[in-house]
Amino acid sequence: MSSHATGPAPRRIFIDKQSPKAFHALTQTSEAVRAVAADAGLDRTLVELVNLRVSQMNGCAYCLDTHTRAALRGGESAQRLGVLAAWRDTEVFTLSERAALALAEVVTDPTDAIAQESAYAAAREVLADDQISAVIWVAITINAFNRVSIMSKHPVREVRTVPSRP
Repeated sequence: MSSHATGPAPRRIFIDKQSPKAFHALTQTSEAVRAVAADAGLDRTLVELVNLRVSQMNGCAYCLDTHTRAALRGGESAQRLGVLAAWRDTEVFTLSERAALALAEVVTDPTDAIAQESAYAAAREVLADDQISAVIWVAITINAFNRVSIMSKHPVREVRTVPSRP
């Protein structure tokens, strides 16, 4: 007997809707983390860069869509968003942004102890302790949201814009 299923894949449970109390707690955590980041002096665009880089690493289409739109609304450039996956190979990110991105990456994939120590050391060079803590919390939180959306298969719907008239 074949182990391959036939027919359409079963519909996923939207776990945020199925377990609203747990999702509400995650949302409250996110709001607290956003306040911690603001109190630490982290710019909202830096927070969105971290959200996007973690979502890229995790392959979360829904979160990529959500945070790309948030970053653009916040004034982030299309160029920087376009090269974010290759941030190490560009010079368009500040030292603080580079440190935050490296730290977010090792939070997302903590298996490489050498990379973890290197990222942490680089962050200590340019970020204050409260900023390092905030970046780590932002990365932890978006990782959790990524998993909610990935496991729920939250859909990304095309946003159609009305063309402007000359």
